[in-house]
Amino acid sequence: MSINIPEVLDRLCYRYPSALVDAVTEHEPGRRVVAYKNVTVSEEFFQGHFPGAPLMPGVLMIETLAQVATILLTQSGEGAASRAYLRGVDNAKFRLPVVPGDRLRLEVTMGSRRARLARAHARAFIGEDVAAEADLLIGVVMEPRSTGRAGVTIDLSAVVHPGAVIGAGTVVGPHAVIGEHVRLGRDCRVGASSVVDGPSEIGDGNEIFPFVSIGLIPQDLKFHGEPTKLVVGNRNVFREFVTIHRGTAGGGGVTEIGDHNVFMAYAHVAHDCHVGNHTIFGNAATLGGHVTVEDYATISAFSGVHQFCRVGKHAFIGGFSVITKDALPFAKTVGNRARIYGLNTIGLVRRKFSSDSITKLRRAYRYLLHSNTSRALAQIERDPSLKCDEVQYVVDFIRTSSRGVGLRRPSRRLEEVVDE
Repeated sequence: MSINIPEVLDRLCYRYPSALVDAVTEHEPGRRVVAYKNVTVSEEFFQGHFPGAPLMPGVLMIETLAQVATILLTQSGEGAASRAYLRGVDNAKFRLPVVPGDRLRLEVTMGSRRARLARAHARAFIGEDVAAEADLLIGVVMEPRSTGRAGVTIDLSAVVHPGAVIGAGTVVGPHAVIGEHVRLGRDCRVGASSVVDGPSEIGDGNEIFPFVSIGLIPQDLKFHGEPTKLVVGNRNVFREFVTIHRGTAGGGGVTEIGDHNVFMAYAHVAHDCHVGNHTIFGNAATLGGHVTVEDYATISAFSGVHQFCRVGKHAFIGGFSVITKDALPFAKTVGNRARIYGLNTIGLVRRKFSSDSITKLRRAYRYLLHSNTSRALAQIERDPSLKCDEVQYVVDFIRTSSRGVGLRRPSRRLEEVVDE
């Protein structure tokens, strides 16, 4: 049986960096468990215990053994999950010092058990030698871990509106909030303290990490409570503190996100944005309202895209960039204000574009960067050797741009630095 160690230790109210169990190698449900803790010099407690002569405190040895006992108690196969807490310690003995580099083998054997109390004998080994041992008294609280919704696991501390629709296999974490007009697909994960409000339609297999805010009203002073919505596809990842707002009546009423996108921590998608598939948003990447981001685009960390701009397919926006015009497809756009630094060759190779297409795109961009836009487009369209779908898409993208496209070249000095 596979044991999710962080999930189990959550029932003992532990979080990183207090979790002290790295692996479980043997498990006899209700009887015995063997786990391991790798003691490394990077452990936070070694900074003060003791400087110059690091030593694992005895109290943390007891904590480690208590966590292993919790794993044994909560994986007993009785069908109802439990929360556990340390009530007492008897006969504690510390026989060997535990220092960085040691690998502790932790063995816990269950003793007598009543409804709310359990006794366990715990030992920690370094190699074949006992480093510490104790008899533990563990308090146990039996409680269900999910609501009555079929196939759905909802933490008891979560707030889920009865009108919300949640698909089978979805897990809602502690203190999460799900609003009335939310439709959440199958096999999703909603992290602790996240908020999903609506009207929002969220597809299957989405991972929503802790403290994410999805589907709340837009940050637009023209919004006055009119019915708008958010539509999210399948298998997207929303990391910590990501914010996604639903649309406004003036912008069409819908914010849309496709499939297989990754939004790193603190990324923001404003109202009425349309994000395609397989995009990557770096930490704190921000879209203003009414922005369109096409498939396979990358917007790097701390970059901002102005309202009503477009980011083309396979575009790469460098970190800390400010985009005030449409970002061209297949190209690298970097800087404040942004400039073109050539073709996104690495991204195109990774996505298996043919060498012929890459060569044609590179020649097309040479025209665009060494002539005015209208003349460059005419040269590209007259050149029969540049005929391919990718080049035609670039031409169409430029011709349909309402804000204009970002075609500023870097200075000579910057070009030399990039070449080097």
